[in-house]
Amino acid sequence: MTSLSILDLSPVPSGGTTGDALRNTLDLARRAEEFGYHRYWLAEHHFAPGVAGAAPAVLIALVAAATSTIRVGSGAVQLGHQTALAVVEQFGLIDALYPGRIDLGLGRSGQRNREMAELAAKTPPPPEPARIVDGLLIPEAFSFASFANSPIFALYGSLLQQPGAQSPDFADQVDDIIALLAGTYRSAEGLAAHAVPGEGADLELWVLGSSGGQSAQAAGERGLPFAANYHVSPSNVLEAAEAYRAAFKPSPILTEPRLIVSADVVVAEDDDTARELASPYGLWVRGIRSGAGAIPFPTPQEAAVHEWTEEDRALVADRVATQFVGSPPTVAEKLRVLRDVTGADELLVTTITHDHADRVRSYELLAAEWAELTG
Repeated sequence: MTSLSILDLSPVPSGGTTGDALRNTLDLARRAEEFGYHRYWLAEHHFAPGVAGAAPAVLIALVAAATSTIRVGSGAVQLGHQTALAVVEQFGLIDALYPGRIDLGLGRSGQRNREMAELAAKTPPPPEPARIVDGLLIPEAFSFASFANSPIFALYGSLLQQPGAQSPDFADQVDDIIALLAGTYRSAEGLAAHAVPGEGADLELWVLGSSGGQSAQAAGERGLPFAANYHVSPSNVLEAAEAYRAAFKPSPILTEPRLIVSADVVVAEDDDTARELASPYGLWVRGIRSGAGAIPFPTPQEAAVHEWTEEDRALVADRVATQFVGSPPTVAEKLRVLRDVTGADELLVTTITHDHADRVRSYELLAAEWAELTG
């Protein structure tokens, strides 16, 4: 049976507060454990008025304290903004209190930001047209070039790092984390360093990625599990999965590849209700892709009065088209297709609605339908 897990962005609803969002996260985590979800991952986002998850290690500790059995982790720590030692110490501390339940998911944010800025200065190749692969929509790729060129993008990058700091190579940071956890770290001069807490922590290490680039390569070459983002970059999900498997080498951690694939999902009792609940999603994505950051998630009524331009629609088209929305059978079937086409061993679903009760109900309905479909 393919497990279902949850990625929570701790969304702030329109008219709500950060405190509301965090209390909702703790409640949803408890309910997710009751519903039988395998993992509960917390995302890291910055400068987003509508997302409360800026410090995943802090929130992971709170969620672990509020639950008993569900695995809790990061989806993902933005490694480009922290040192390997800081990450190992943070997660080692949490593991000391909740051993055997904590996942450390690593993302390549700082390095990707630099690459995006470099790519923005070049003429991009023409995008591949949208296509259907065995029932799964692979949309035309979205270009982040205009966002990478924006002054606000440069400001955010500067505020996330110390003045003059440069992020190390992502693969080198992953190696440092592995070594610090194992107690085998040595400097270039041969000096040993030991992370306390952290060394010997029983963490499950994951790499997350949105393409077939360095993240997929680093995960595969080190024999680590990998999470590919259909919900963030749906056009690249097959490339990411294929690159990971092609690079995979057996390790003491895994003898064969292990892949999670993510998806945006909204489930309700019927298709029409689900579409109504999901209707603000495009407006929310627009805030992210315009560079302003995720806005507090609107009500369907607030979203209905937004005047869309063709530019707006193009900005969010791939994300809206690949959100799985509908009744339990409708969405479970779409997830089955995603699983089969990507070969995913596990699916990571993220659901955002304005009302917390609708979000909890979406996860409840999906868990029951998925168990029936795959049990």
